[in-house]
Amino acid sequence: MTVSNQTLETGAEKYYQTQLQAGAFTIQRCGDCDKSIFYPRMVCPHCGSDDLQWYTPSGKGTVYSVTVVRNKPENGGDHNVALIDLEEGPRMMSRVQDIAPGEVRIGQSVVACIQRTGDEALLVFVPAGDKA
Repeated sequence: MTVSNQTLETGAEKYYQTQLQAGAFTIQRCGDCDKSIFYPRMVCPHCGSDDLQWYTPSGKGTVYSVTVVRNKPENGGDHNVALIDLEEGPRMMSRVQDIAPGEVRIGQSVVACIQRTGDEALLVFVPAGDKA
């Protein structure tokens, strides 16, 4: 059975997805400890506070880790999966586009962008020199 993102959307996750659909990348910041948070949550994982506000991060990040997932060309071909450290602190899983999957490097500067696939919006990254 396949479960879509829409099936899983509730609370903070639903707000995050709604913002992406509207073309905005947002993350949360704790009003008590001032730490930025990603993945969307109802309470701060650092201090337990429920005083979380949404804001627009810079979108700048650095590749922390990357791997290449190999697929047959008829199945979409190879792609990368990367862990990105956002300038604001959180680490998120995504992929780096506009570059060959095997050319993404640890420590590489990247910038977030929203990619539309059908009626879904996905947050991906591109090398920092490509888009600002």
